[in-house]
Amino acid sequence: MKYYDKLIFELSREGRKGFSLPEDRFPSAPELPATLRRGTALPLPEVSEPDVVRHYTNLSQMNFGVDTGFYPLGSCTMKYNPKINEEMAALGGFAGLHPLMHPGLTKGACEVYREMEKALSEITGMYAFTFDPCAGAHGELTGLMIMRNYHMLRGDTARTKVIVPDSAHGTNPASAAVCGLEVVEVKSFENGRIDVEALKSLLGPDIAGIMMTNPNTLGLFETEVSAIASLVHNAGGLLYYDGANMNPLMGVVRPGDMGFDIMHLNLHKTFSTPHGGGGPGSGPVGYAKHLENCVPDLRVSGFHGNFGVILRAYAYILSLGRENIRKVGQYAVLSANYIKECLKDVYKLPIEGVCKHEFVFDGLINDGAREGVPGATTLDVAKRLLDYGFHAPTIYFPLLFHQALMIEPTETESKETLDEFIAVMRKIAGEAAEDPMILHEAPHNAPISRPDETAAARNPVLRYSM
Repeated sequence: MKYYDKLIFELSREGRKGFSLPEDRFPSAPELPATLRRGTALPLPEVSEPDVVRHYTNLSQMNFGVDTGFYPLGSCTMKYNPKINEEMAALGGFAGLHPLMHPGLTKGACEVYREMEKALSEITGMYAFTFDPCAGAHGELTGLMIMRNYHMLRGDTARTKVIVPDSAHGTNPASAAVCGLEVVEVKSFENGRIDVEALKSLLGPDIAGIMMTNPNTLGLFETEVSAIASLVHNAGGLLYYDGANMNPLMGVVRPGDMGFDIMHLNLHKTFSTPHGGGGPGSGPVGYAKHLENCVPDLRVSGFHGNFGVILRAYAYILSLGRENIRKVGQYAVLSANYIKECLKDVYKLPIEGVCKHEFVFDGLINDGAREGVPGATTLDVAKRLLDYGFHAPTIYFPLLFHQALMIEPTETESKETLDEFIAVMRKIAGEAAEDPMILHEAPHNAPISRPDETAAARNPVLRYSM
């Protein structure tokens, strides 16, 4: 058994201590009421300081992140987080703030909010932003609340449905449902773009609006977005822009100019702040001027959202400047198309043509299937990538393709990294064709191989002992 395979409780030995506290640390603190005291001692492990340090250090080295390797997670924009952002967020004047401080002592933070709102409004073409939402889905909910509020204030109470494309992010229909809206699906053409004729048949007096991502989840630009905007507006609805795929458009195209009325941005994606593992996040919502009276009473979080995340994103924007922010999308698009073209002879490309920041394969061209031996699946490819030190791309999403493998390299990776990823993907394709069992049993050198992921998600074991 390796050292890091042992749980901290298994390292415990009676009498060992890795800390000491001053006896009179809080001499004037009030005594804890008897009703709040534990009846028995807390069953904590008894370990030395080196045991604790080594245990958690080894656990941290089992994690994967953008600081440890290439993370081509499609539709999530897992780009590198520049450390200058962390330095700015750690400045004492910011890090030491408390939300309940006197307003006179938070003028610097308020200025960051004002300047950040100006920057995001200019980048997106929106009139203003609210920074309350703490994540992308939180932003979706807030934006849909604005949409509902808009119709309610006009007495248009029949508008209770929202149109969502079949290629949409899963959070879109979920957010709409939480907001009390009924979801109506609009189909896409075989080229991955919205069927405008099908959309026309769905529009009516009960439609509150449509939620769109552009480029869409397949990494394709919705070329009929102007026609879609006109149709929805003429029918009395609003356009909501899911900003999860804003990365390739920064400085090039603005959602407001496309006709969108509401949008959210994922600061923890597009604007390079850390994310993953449930947080932190920030999903500010932008809106057009005619919706400003629909926003003031909406409070979806305490205070003004995740200030530390907003501050990091502001530092990122200032670092790039107006002259360089456009290059982000250009390099992201170049990286995605480069990988796609280098791999499409061994992985199925369901939709030909130039993509934006991401693209989708539909499994292997030769999966190695033969009598008695099942072919390698997208899951197998993803697991095998772990053996070569790469995080897997998004798999089995979008649902339009049975063996979807969604790759988004972002603009921050070097050509050398992209070439190494391409070489590994080609090697895995060769392994699948020759002996798919190699992939079926992958990963071979990870601490954990193939757990029952469904059981782990539905019945997680979160405690050492029951």
